[in-house]
Amino acid sequence: MDNSHIASIKARFGIIGNSPALIHAISIAEQVAATDMTVLITGESGSGKESFSKIIHALSKRKHGQFIAVNCGAIPEGTIDSELFGHEKGSFTGAIEARKGYFEVTDGGTIFLDEIAEMPLGTQARLLRVLENGEFYRVGSSKVQKTNTRVVAATNLNLQDAIEKGKFREDLFYRLCTVPIFVPPLRERGADIELLFRKFTTDFSEIYRVRPISLTNEAKILLEKQHFPGNIRQLKNLAEQISILEVGDRLLDDKKLQEYIHFNEPKMKSTIIRGDGFSQSEGMNEREILYKILFDLKRDVTELKKILLKVIETGNTNAFDVINENMDLFSDVNYSPSPSIKSIGQASNSNLSPIENSISIVPEVAINEFEESNFEEIITPSQDVTLSLEKQEKEIIIRALKKNRNKRKYAAKDLGISERTLYRKIKQYDLESITF
Repeated sequence: MDNSHIASIKARFGIIGNSPALIHAISIAEQVAATDMTVLITGESGSGKESFSKIIHALSKRKHGQFIAVNCGAIPEGTIDSELFGHEKGSFTGAIEARKGYFEVTDGGTIFLDEIAEMPLGTQARLLRVLENGEFYRVGSSKVQKTNTRVVAATNLNLQDAIEKGKFREDLFYRLCTVPIFVPPLRERGADIELLFRKFTTDFSEIYRVRPISLTNEAKILLEKQHFPGNIRQLKNLAEQISILEVGDRLLDDKKLQEYIHFNEPKMKSTIIRGDGFSQSEGMNEREILYKILFDLKRDVTELKKILLKVIETGNTNAFDVINENMDLFSDVNYSPSPSIKSIGQASNSNLSPIENSISIVPEVAINEFEESNFEEIITPSQDVTLSLEKQEKEIIIRALKKNRNKRKYAAKDLGISERTLYRKIKQYDLESITF
């Protein structure tokens, strides 16, 4: 294939680059487009696999038919069969009418199944039937449907590894991989990186009405040496960020470019303050940090439950007295109460596992202390410590309602909870019909 033909394809589909691996992939896509062969496109995420599926469709005899791109990893497992093959009315909850699936809609056209490795095994078996003889069943139907749809699939995973792990059907792999096309990652495309960066910054300069960004020779060399795990998508984000934030003469040297590249690294070092006061640097992503916070919160809630149990068992409604008497339950935590709350000292020799980070608790609502004369009227110490926490709580609520003649507003105030919480507890313990 001559260079002019390749250049016309690149111009038509907005593909930028001259690396040999990219030209080879375009050449294969152009040759296979004229056939009805199934194509498997492989390459890293963000490398531009969907563009090749569009080349195959647009240059084929199916170009006037429907083209649909489906991300198999974005469709829940319970609905993917319905999305691909359709369903009959009443076949499952919510199926209020019959619906055509993508394979019916694209009859005579092309369907692009992106992230094919994420497809459930049951759906893979149904897809294999479509590839073998063009037949499928709608969900909830026994009637065979026929389709003449061309399948182009793509994945960023190694399907051979998925087969070994039992997550992908071997027979489906060989049926899909009639013609393989490998899209090279950005880091293997050399000078294409600078060409793409220049294209992106030019586009963004028009969008944001700023002068285009330029790079020094040293900056260009630095850019081409980057790993770019996010490939073209990551490079585009970097170009947009620089186009917006950079001020001055808009000429970046390698040092300035390195600052932006470092800021966009996928994992940042987080400084964690440990309980012993020393800082510790760890590579933690946002999900790991969130999980850590949730685990710490769960531990704190467990401590509060222990305190509440002690309150019920002892019959002491003054939380501060209970805390001072049972500091061994939560000596790992450093409390810094607001001035309106009594100071609580920190004890030692706890048998609990230490909490990694010291926590400061500042209550937003002061605890209402009961008058000593009301203690026996509201809460009587339990003689049977084997009673469940729920029974104790129900008894306390009944006593509070009885004391306040069923006036829930005042009962909630005595209990130190909101009216909304009291209403929920009354419903939970079926106390709505009880009058005092």
